[in-house]
Amino acid sequence: MSDDFWDDSDEFTGPSLSAEIIGTAEASLGYKLPASYIKLLQIRNGGTPNRCCFPTNVPTSWADDHIEICGIRGIGGMWGIDAEELGSKAMIQNWGYPDVGIVIGEMPSAGHDTVMLDYSLSGPQGEPRVIHVETENTAPTVLVLAPDFATFFATFIDGLVSCGQFEIEN
Repeated sequence: MSDDFWDDSDEFTGPSLSAEIIGTAEASLGYKLPASYIKLLQIRNGGTPNRCCFPTNVPTSWADDHIEICGIRGIGGMWGIDAEELGSKAMIQNWGYPDVGIVIGEMPSAGHDTVMLDYSLSGPQGEPRVIHVETENTAPTVLVLAPDFATFFATFIDGLVSCGQFEIEN
């Protein structure tokens, strides 16, 4: 990951990480966090990436050729994955996402879609796949972005591009 990955905003950013904060979040959520996700959060505990679009070969209700992420949630604080009011459990309940794991992505749709760690195949202690979920249809629509977070980190995080290259859809 290059040095210019994060923008200067502190939005979606949590406090400095410690083993205690990570352990408390895992206990609260009921899932073991992927080592590669923790590694990312040790660089910066969540935030807004400078490049926010990721090309896909599958259309969503938002775009024909990409998804856009405006924040990666950290641990702790108001926007942390473990926050009581705005965290993963509340997002799953409020937006009807499948209850398969942890919401880690903040999208411009303000809740109509998200990026999640999906433990449905691995179990709560396993390595989750990374999915994009949208709730614009009758049932949530799921797009698998990566088979695990390490692959997600290598392909998605480093594959984010400027959204200016995509045609704006209305």
